[in-house]
Amino acid sequence: MGIQIGAKVDRVDGRQLSYGDFVERYVKRNLPVVLTGLMTGWRASADWVTADGRPNLRFFADHFGKSMVQVISGLQPSLRFLPPRVIDCKVAECNKRDFTDQKRVEMLVSEYIKYWLSISSTEDNDISNCSSSTESLLYLKDWHFVQEYPDYVAYRTPSFFLNDWLNLYLESHCLHRDPDINQDKNEMNCADYRFVYMGPKGTWTPLHADVFRSYSWSANICGRKHWLFLPPSQCHLIFDRYLKSSVYDVYGDVCEKKYPGFNKAIWWECTQEPNEIIFIPSGWYHQVLNLEDTISVNHNWFNSYNLSWVWNLLTKDYIEAKGYIEDVREICDDFESICQRNLAANSGMNFYDFLVFITRFALANVALLMNLSNEEGLISYILNSLENIHAVASGMVGFEAFSEDNFNSCSEVNRTAFSDVKQITEDLNFHELCSDLRLIYRTICNGQHLGKVMEVLEMIDFTELSGLKIIAGPADLVKVIENAIPIGNRCDISSLP
Repeated sequence: MGIQIGAKVDRVDGRQLSYGDFVERYVKRNLPVVLTGLMTGWRASADWVTADGRPNLRFFADHFGKSMVQVISGLQPSLRFLPPRVIDCKVAECNKRDFTDQKRVEMLVSEYIKYWLSISSTEDNDISNCSSSTESLLYLKDWHFVQEYPDYVAYRTPSFFLNDWLNLYLESHCLHRDPDINQDKNEMNCADYRFVYMGPKGTWTPLHADVFRSYSWSANICGRKHWLFLPPSQCHLIFDRYLKSSVYDVYGDVCEKKYPGFNKAIWWECTQEPNEIIFIPSGWYHQVLNLEDTISVNHNWFNSYNLSWVWNLLTKDYIEAKGYIEDVREICDDFESICQRNLAANSGMNFYDFLVFITRFALANVALLMNLSNEEGLISYILNSLENIHAVASGMVGFEAFSEDNFNSCSEVNRTAFSDVKQITEDLNFHELCSDLRLIYRTICNGQHLGKVMEVLEMIDFTELSGLKIIAGPADLVKVIENAIPIGNRCDISSLP
């Protein structure tokens, strides 16, 4: 039985869409969208693409050939359920997947380009050496290009995605701070989450939801991609009876006995063309196939709108990590510390890291609010951010990790990072964070003002904030925000004239 397609992803001219409309229609509703018209003038669109619209592989070899990158080794997905128009792209000439995971290997970009050229016909750019049933394609993924080549401005992040707290934070902070946790860089412990992907026709990414349940955006510099999406409300259908493992390849031989709900899933789909950007919301499982030789730019990101998704995933992972070692609780003096160390090792951060993160952004937003003069247009974004942080922090209160005993036993590095308000606010990195966040808000605000919004500011009491010295957990963070904004009492900005 083939998969059921129930909807097509919207395709919208991004030049005709305001930031506010994008937030209301797609961010708040957590819906995917393909955006056109936003890549004009990108250097990558000129340098990385040949005159006939194909990847300029020689350019990469000549200019970035010495970079060491990770390459995914994996056979193609099964194709027997693909729509006819996709099969017509000759993807079916390559092999079916017959393994359970994608292997990562390291190589120089120059070596990867040499490999790519060796399997591509100079006449029609089709893959020519994939007839063997055991041969796999190599897909270059997760290349930290921006970090490695900061002076080569390949593209500019569209305004819709500028409010990126994750990558903004990582410019001056680490997600995980404890020195006793392995700091090896991997998918969930990165210096940034801004990547370049590139691979020949037929390379693919198995079914997955994005790291941290973040948002992501993906821009096709050249080539075409086929996307399948499953809404979060249906994601339980792709898991086994115990909700432990999920389907790997939508087009493969999915065992109905193991995944009894799979055939009930209703999917969304789209084909992404060159010079189009797709927005992937939080929690949407998706599988992606390169229909042509393709280069893309991909960012993972989150901000106040999807902080709850990040926290919910952390709590889920925490419960699992805790369950694995529950039998040693009675004989372990630092049980919660072990749980948090395991959580950080498996998920990229733990509860304390997340508290550090949201504390920094809460204080940054409060600082911006306190220093506004005639920039009323920024207020709605700041108030919205603080309300969303408040909601998440309120949900964190009561967790065992934040009890007084466990708080006092967590590492000095983490405890100081979120508790010492004076140290935080005097930190030059915090000043830089505030400055960058202010610039982001002003950019997405686009000069718009909100009329008599000063009435909201008159309700904010800053006097108690000056006496706060320690944030001893999420309950104190909630108080900080409530001192800045009486959450339950303040007027609705949308109702102001």
